Amino acid sequence: MNRKIKYNWLDKIKTFCLGIVAFVLLLLPFISFSQVKASIDSTSIKIGQQITYKIEVETDTVNNVVFPVGQSFMPLEMLEAYKTDTTKQNAKYKLIKKYGLTQFDSGRYVIPKQKVIIAGKQYVTDSLLVEVNNIVVDTTKQKLFDIKPMLEVEKPASNWWIYIVIGLLLLTLIGFLIYWFVWRKKPLTEEEQIALLPPYDRAKLALQKLDESNYLEFDRYKEYYSELTLAIRKYLDEKVYDRALESTTDQLIARLEILSDGNQIELTKSHIKKIESVLKRADLVKFAKSAPDVELAKIDRTVIDEEIDNVKEALPEPTEEEKLLNLEYKKQQERKVYRQKIGVTIAAIVFMLGLTFAAFSYRYGFDYVVDTVFQKDTKQLLEGSWVDSDYGFPPITISTPEVLKRDDVPIPDDMIDKIKVSAFGYELKNKFTIKTMSTILPSTPEGQAAPTAEDNVLKAIEGNLKAIEAEGGRNIISNKDKFKTPNGAEGVKTSGTFDYPTDHNKQDYVNGQFVILSFANKDVIQQILITYLKDDIYLDQVVERILASVELKQKQD
Repeated sequence: MNRKIKYNWLDKIKTFCLGIVAFVLLLLPFISFSQVKASIDSTSIKIGQQITYKIEVETDTVNNVVFPVGQSFMPLEMLEAYKTDTTKQNAKYKLIKKYGLTQFDSGRYVIPKQKVIIAGKQYVTDSLLVEVNNIVVDTTKQKLFDIKPMLEVEKPASNWWIYIVIGLLLLTLIGFLIYWFVWRKKPLTEEEQIALLPPYDRAKLALQKLDESNYLEFDRYKEYYSELTLAIRKYLDEKVYDRALESTTDQLIARLEILSDGNQIELTKSHIKKIESVLKRADLVKFAKSAPDVELAKIDRTVIDEEIDNVKEALPEPTEEEKLLNLEYKKQQERKVYRQKIGVTIAAIVFMLGLTFAAFSYRYGFDYVVDTVFQKDTKQLLEGSWVDSDYGFPPITISTPEVLKRDDVPIPDDMIDKIKVSAFGYELKNKFTIKTMSTILPSTPEGQAAPTAEDNVLKAIEGNLKAIEAEGGRNIISNKDKFKTPNGAEGVKTSGTFDYPTDHNKQDYVNGQFVILSFANKDVIQQILITYLKDDIYLDQVVERILASVELKQKQD
């Protein structure tokens, strides 16, 4: 009985051990395995020459891998981090990450161990030794030359010609309309041609048109006599008595008799009597609805025709002085017409310009149109040809309205050999400044605690605000906030307002704003400093566009 119980226990233990072994074997495919290896393509380079630092990782496909970022290769400087190359081998991945490194001082340098995080676990690569050699120049074979001067680089072509073409087309259209409606010699209408005839010819033409009418055929005596008397009245009005048109028959006849008695016109009493007879008969037809015989009406037409001739012969010949006066009058009329055309042309141009200004003001706003017409400098800064470029080291990629030029940054004598500062800037006098700065910090002596990146940023911002104050800035109000670039680099944004002087004597102050972007780690501080005039809508847009373009190349996805 006891032997049987013992045998059962041994069998259970053996079964349990076999189960554990089977379970372990079952989990083997899921156990993580990783291997990290670092190498460089050369252990000896010349100053400024680039070497390629490579990290190879073999790991399971399910593991997340984080490679080093930023300036973690000091004292060597990282120029560029290349995209990760990934290949799959069975159930594992082989990841290769490459970095471009260099150094601008000769010596022997150790690339520190790099940390690689795989599935939340940290792995460390081996440190590597690099020797940087001076470039030996044989001056007996290679001549030395002076540094070449800076060359002016032409700005890229813009679409300015399109606006010129549109402007020329509009001017051509306006000019054509003014010519067509104002200056063009238009064909004269029949009325205008008649008006240009001498008074005698106009009177004769009026009688001719009366003959061509059919008034008498349809017993339209009123219209007939109206035009008949109007012909002689107009002639008398222009040549004899300037109130002949509005005078009554008796008044007109009385005036003709006075002129005849005074020998001002050589018109006999019988001629005046004939004119009076026709005019009075016409009054009866027009006002008393009298209906004379057709033949009598034709006779009256002949009388008027003859009397117009008699009046012409009775008028004295114009003297030379009168002819000159008439010629001068004609010239005055021509000058008057010319001045009217000039006035109409100017009025049309002003109207078109005003209409165009109003249309653009309605579409874009009054201030925008005024600033465009007068070429406001801050508006030109915003709408000019912007430049995308990298500045300093580590490189800051940024879009700016003008190319930033290298600036000299004063460094204390005791720090010249310890830090390196690369600065570039641009200024629109008294309105806008931008500067980029990259500062490589000195290494911390052994035995001392290295300052954190946050401490470095705070010190740098404090130095920036003191620099603004040293240059005359006052009433500085600032606030800090987190900032993230489009490519994911995180930093600190310090912004605020201040007053700054517009002259060297610091007498005139204007309201300004500033923005400082700061990015740092334990070795490097990178900053962008912008100051600009407050309440300028174009500068506000300039700053927004700059901030949206900032990227740090050492931060790779």
